[in-house]
Amino acid sequence: MDAGGGADYNAVVVQQDVNLTHHFLIAMPAMADPHFAHTLTFVCEHNEDGALGIVVNRPIEMTLSALFEQIEVELPDTALGRSPVLYGGPVQMDRGFVLHRPSDDLGLTTSKDVLEALARGEGPRDVLVSLGYAGWSAGQLEQELAQNAWLTVDADAAVLFDLPPDRRLPAAM
Repeated sequence: MDAGGGADYNAVVVQQDVNLTHHFLIAMPAMADPHFAHTLTFVCEHNEDGALGIVVNRPIEMTLSALFEQIEVELPDTALGRSPVLYGGPVQMDRGFVLHRPSDDLGLTTSKDVLEALARGEGPRDVLVSLGYAGWSAGQLEQELAQNAWLTVDADAAVLFDLPPDRRLPAAM
């Protein structure tokens, strides 16, 4: 309300009780932040402390083979080695994150153990590897949603794991 008692039409209503864990965030066309323009982000965790997600449609110029070489793990599977590493977001870009489907659910890990298991042919069948992640402090994502920066939809594992990065955003829309 403004001082005169009328409605303040510039106020943004922020919904605090939304939980977007395991949802996609689709950057709206007006997204000005170059880190997120034209991106599809999978929200791994969202709670009262904030949110963590992985951008899933922006490959970088590195393959899994090159990444495995850097961490000194032999990767005999050449098909897997050709898979792109993703730009996961602007936070901790020097750290690897593995989004995987160990069972019916989705998991996120930073453990080298999953990569070593992949190299041995024992890891999860479905994996996405990124450098960096997207993070939001408490209430920040809710504020961005209220400002129409993002469209949210339920995540679909088939979009994540069955499509190449350049087809994930259109498929999610």
